[in-house]
Amino acid sequence: MGKKNKIAVLICYYGRLPWYFNYFLHSCGFNTGVDFFIFSDATTGPLPPNARMIALPFADLKELVCRKTGLPVQLDTPYKLCDFKPAYGLIFSEYISGYDFWAHGDIDVIFGDIENFLTPELLDSYDFISLRHDYTTGCFAAYRNNARLRTLFMCSRDYQKVFTSSRHFCFDECNFVHDALEQGRSIFELNSDIESFTHVVMRANASGYIRAHFDVLLIEGTPGRIRFDHGMIIYRNKYEAILYHLVRFKKAYHPAAVPDHIPDRYCISPTRIYPYRKQQTGIPFIQS
Repeated sequence: MGKKNKIAVLICYYGRLPWYFNYFLHSCGFNTGVDFFIFSDATTGPLPPNARMIALPFADLKELVCRKTGLPVQLDTPYKLCDFKPAYGLIFSEYISGYDFWAHGDIDVIFGDIENFLTPELLDSYDFISLRHDYTTGCFAAYRNNARLRTLFMCSRDYQKVFTSSRHFCFDECNFVHDALEQGRSIFELNSDIESFTHVVMRANASGYIRAHFDVLLIEGTPGRIRFDHGMIIYRNKYEAILYHLVRFKKAYHPAAVPDHIPDRYCISPTRIYPYRKQQTGIPFIQS
């Protein structure tokens, strides 16, 4: 991997790689100041210099999680890994030695310019950074690489319950109360089966235990008029985002084949990805 960079992104993915993996990987390559560690049982072709695919059978991952957390964890399906994302800094601590920050991530994202958002000023000012204003984001969130943040998940009174149950609790975010939070309600006034990581971070921030930053930095849903342009995600030719989360788009778009070569410019409508074009005026043309 060469010289250690400031930010390490930790990702787990198990099973056959989906069509959007090539787009994800292509966008990683533009973020040369960030290193990506992908733990998986899948194989892939050439990787960008800043990405590393680490072969780790699922059974071995479960053993590692048990050993690092000291718990008899229930990790029977890859989907359950979402509950463990806030613990990735502890689970994969050997891989992030020397980094200032670590982040957990997903492969159903197309990254923009990460360092244009996670600036030195922002990283100096905060210990935890969410990409939404209302809850902690599972698709990507950044943590200062110290013992306090690597073990912050333990501040939840329910983390042992979550880790030792086969049930998926959406612990990394908000225990499925997204809609109420998006409507402006406080997580502390909502009924919840567990004390989620959003509870933990917001309480720790309010008490001064950590400094947390919540702001809308990403694009989700299927708004269309999105352009990937040489490592930037641009919406409506006006707004730049740190990433586009494909959580809904991947359900609407099912390409017959994925190109081996991903272009450095392309556009995303609500239902498809298509080539970047310009009108004769030279103004970028984006379909909705």
